[in-house]
Amino acid sequence: MRIMAWMKVLVIGALVMAAGGYALYNSDWFQKKFIYPFPYQDIVYKYALKNNVDPFLVAAVIRSESKFFAKARSHKGAMGLMQMMPETADWVAQQIEDQDFSVTQLEQPEVSIRLGTWYLASLQKEFGNNEYLMLAAYNGGRGNVKQWMAEQQWPPDFNRIEAIPFRETREYVKKTLDSKARYQALYKD
Repeated sequence: MRIMAWMKVLVIGALVMAAGGYALYNSDWFQKKFIYPFPYQDIVYKYALKNNVDPFLVAAVIRSESKFFAKARSHKGAMGLMQMMPETADWVAQQIEDQDFSVTQLEQPEVSIRLGTWYLASLQKEFGNNEYLMLAAYNGGRGNVKQWMAEQQWPPDFNRIEAIPFRETREYVKKTLDSKARYQALYKD
């Protein structure tokens, strides 16, 4: 009989701990602190507003690209918070007339966010504010997205993530849009 009583205590204790853990994990505090942090918020807002890009989208891109690690480098050579390829960053620096830019500056949060946000704004303009196409172009290349649009006759209001040919890009678009929604919910104030 004592074994049954102890089993009940253990089961109830485990259930209480699981419920508490679930509540903690889903709390705004835990989500902000560990799952959806928002470092560099001031810099993100500064350049998002300057370039007319949703700051929550910028935060979601940074989370997807580098998890807010300023010195991140991909195996393909992308660098910084927004994981820009050096060639793209050089092109953006030319567009914004930053003659002092050097690729190593992509490891500086302000530089990465300034260039990355400008680039997102250029994609936003090119793809008519369609975040699915913008993000697909950011990840898979604007040339590929234009080709897919032509070949598959995607409309300007395209929103079918499953139609994106590259698996990595499909997953990136979904993950980034999901993150944007969480950032909006957590930080909208």
